[in-house]
Amino acid sequence: MHAYSEIYLEDAMQNLAVMLDYGTLKEGNSEAFFDRFLSSGIAEEFGKNNPKFVVGMSGIELAETVFQRTGTNSEIVEYCPEGRSAEYWAGWVLAYLQWYTALTFDKIKKKGITLPYLLSLYPTYHEADISKFLDTALKKMSEHDRNNISPLKRQRLVCALTQKELAYRTGISLRMIRAYEQKRQDISKAEVRSVINLAKALSCKVEDLI
Repeated sequence: MHAYSEIYLEDAMQNLAVMLDYGTLKEGNSEAFFDRFLSSGIAEEFGKNNPKFVVGMSGIELAETVFQRTGTNSEIVEYCPEGRSAEYWAGWVLAYLQWYTALTFDKIKKKGITLPYLLSLYPTYHEADISKFLDTALKKMSEHDRNNISPLKRQRLVCALTQKELAYRTGISLRMIRAYEQKRQDISKAEVRSVINLAKALSCKVEDLI
């Protein structure tokens, strides 16, 4: 399921492309401006398909709103998007990726699709069909997920158990199972008996979970 109707996609891609291009020109640093975008609240609203931000503003208006919300001067700079810079392309494909995955921009970044990474793809993909970029980005995100999965979750999935089933088998609360898998709690600091119970339930060694 995509983030919003495809009829808005072209405008959304254009707006995000111009926003990042113009914002970079004014900020002087693309990554610094993108961080502003993420912290401004506009990225979240864009990700929620708020029409005010997806199609209700031009790219320049979006960029200026980012600056206004994150505290900077209101100086207007001259801008002409005819060159189609690397930043323009990065904003364009990022909007497409966000629409396609329905993930927030922050989650996309956490899955390895950072602005420097996007800019590094520009020489290879900026003249290719966007499906080529999409395949590469999705593979990158999947690889990131595989590499960052917790040992406990990996073993649980191998055993085809749900978190609830594992909690029942071990007597460990579902809340703690989730915390260990999401690495909000360090399983290596759990009670020895709890880790042993988990290992028995998952037919693995204690060392496989730590």
